[in-house]
Amino acid sequence: MLEVLQEAVQILETGQRAAIATIVSTTGSTPGKDGAKMLVREDGSTVGTVGGGCTESDIWRKCMEVISSGTPMRESFRLTAATVAETGLLCGGEFEVYIEPIGTPWVIILGGGHIAGALCEVLSTLQWRVTVIDDRSDFANSKRFPTASQVLCRPFGVCIDGLEISPNACVVIATRGHQHDELALSKALESTAGYIGLIGSRGKIGAILKSLRARGAEASIAERVRAPIGIPIGSRSPEEIAISIAAELICHHRRPETRDSSGTPANLPVGETQD
Repeated sequence: MLEVLQEAVQILETGQRAAIATIVSTTGSTPGKDGAKMLVREDGSTVGTVGGGCTESDIWRKCMEVISSGTPMRESFRLTAATVAETGLLCGGEFEVYIEPIGTPWVIILGGGHIAGALCEVLSTLQWRVTVIDDRSDFANSKRFPTASQVLCRPFGVCIDGLEISPNACVVIATRGHQHDELALSKALESTAGYIGLIGSRGKIGAILKSLRARGAEASIAERVRAPIGIPIGSRSPEEIAISIAAELICHHRRPETRDSSGTPANLPVGETQD
């Protein structure tokens, strides 16, 4: 159990996702006992055990469902005579498993302006992990972003170097100009972030994507970038724009069926946020 709990802490610290299955009740003879735990990471690897055998495989599949949906579930398993014969386990009882998701999204905001400040405040109410990065010390400091989990002062050309970004991470690009946005976007595209969003007008976004393609980026670059960013709610102020972005991030996190193969929310209206 200690190994499972230590791994759960690591999951939370690195912004990854996982599910923990816990046996909460048993009747009769079962391979796993009350309190047994197994952690399943989003790549399918595991830590701990709930007893082994074919039932553990079934529980593993349920864990993967919980990771995808973000919704906990409670499942009952009955070890029939056929199950006992198949696995060779000398047991024939029933047990109940509670499976819960762990790991909140990690949002990396590139740019420390007004929209970043408003978005950080909104996301803090969701208890999401937020990192803010800007290349100016006057903007990249904890006094300006008191609710952020982490604030870094770095040039945008190396803004996410050394960060362990997983597919559960979301990158929001909202710097102060085209040149910085292009640098930040090129770095974000090097990562495995499941969501990359760029704020700005369609004209600005088109120019940035064209420039990146001219520098050797793949023609399909636009498929990984959500731009303009945010759910269209007619937002104008930084606070309204932050709400529209947060709504799209929630949709990305909670509704995996709306994502395309790149992980980007699919078939959703496009926002018209401006510089």
